[in-house]
Amino acid sequence: MTGTAPWSVDKPTALLVLADGTVIEGRGLGATGSAVAEVCFNTALTGYQEILTDPSYAGQIVTFTFPHIGNIGTNDEDIEDLNPAARAGAVGAVFKADVTNPSNYRSAADLDQWLKRRGIVALAGIDTRALTALIREKGSPNAVIAHAPDGVFDVEHLKQRAKAWGGLLGLDLAKDVTSGQSSVWTETPWVWDEGYGEQDAPSMHVVAIDYGVKRNILRLLAGLGAKVTVVPATTPSEDILAMSPDGIFLSNGPGDPAATGEYAVPVIQDLLETELPVFGICLGHQMLALALGGKTEKMHQGHHGANHPVKDHTTGKVEIVSMNHGFAVDADSLPEGVEETHVSLFDGSNCGIALTGRPVFSVQHHPEASPGPQDSHYLFRRFVNLIREQKGEPALAER
Repeated sequence: MTGTAPWSVDKPTALLVLADGTVIEGRGLGATGSAVAEVCFNTALTGYQEILTDPSYAGQIVTFTFPHIGNIGTNDEDIEDLNPAARAGAVGAVFKADVTNPSNYRSAADLDQWLKRRGIVALAGIDTRALTALIREKGSPNAVIAHAPDGVFDVEHLKQRAKAWGGLLGLDLAKDVTSGQSSVWTETPWVWDEGYGEQDAPSMHVVAIDYGVKRNILRLLAGLGAKVTVVPATTPSEDILAMSPDGIFLSNGPGDPAATGEYAVPVIQDLLETELPVFGICLGHQMLALALGGKTEKMHQGHHGANHPVKDHTTGKVEIVSMNHGFAVDADSLPEGVEETHVSLFDGSNCGIALTGRPVFSVQHHPEASPGPQDSHYLFRRFVNLIREQKGEPALAER
């Protein structure tokens, strides 16, 4: 399909080469060079900086269905990975329209400059609707994204590289994006005209196991009174328990949960032997399910966007949530004693579980990402209230 609509542009300086041999031509921006990854699409209208820095997107190239990306620029506040130097997040990005000059009072740099600093290869000027339709029909393809300002590419080599890449199935990426050492998080959520706050009088201690955690998750926990200790993904259970936590948080992250679960599941199972409250999000949700005896499966195209309706069976309410996952918990595999609490109203896939009679639960979606904008924030209060109950303290209103 090279050189024919909808893939072609004049003087291409970037290519997206799919594993089936399809070559999509565009105008390059961001970092030069190439990256191999899985291509997905994200339907969010805003939040491109948070999306591209979400460690859960490691090993992926994000196609934005919203046509105008970059028009509010970038800043140093709207990033989600803990260590920007590690460049945990998407390796590539695909846009419909060329990036315009930023127009926003918070902008510190244009998107092209920011992409270069982050090492993200990007491509603009293609029909992203056609690419999205291809992904929906055939599933998320493996691909190479390449940017060369002189427009010179070894296309056959790129095709071979895309075809040879094994994909995300069986791939543990949490070890690549996790923290290098333990640290204490105290930053609280952003407030208009004030910025981020500081938690200086915590009333509880939460240990967050970092499989690729997002900053706003930690901020919301800190904002509800928690001292949050972030520990690497491979931290042994005895080291976690030696920190005397009041609760355990299992974070989001990239890759195949079954692969990460080879070392993470035994740790989670040890922690479940205590009476500590446990809360998981995204990859943490999937690995909690594995630890409880369930199974996970690769999805056809995954869920990526900020407009997904999910029903909470515990309240009967429907909330609009942010999603970012290519694997899902197989609800039919959940053993007795594990309740399905949330379900996607798009496709009926599992979006939440709870352990009957225990302070243990998790969700597939991202309640911290504020698409509703606060439809799912009650989940953090639910977790904190389980801790407060064990400490004999009054509950916070879930709202």
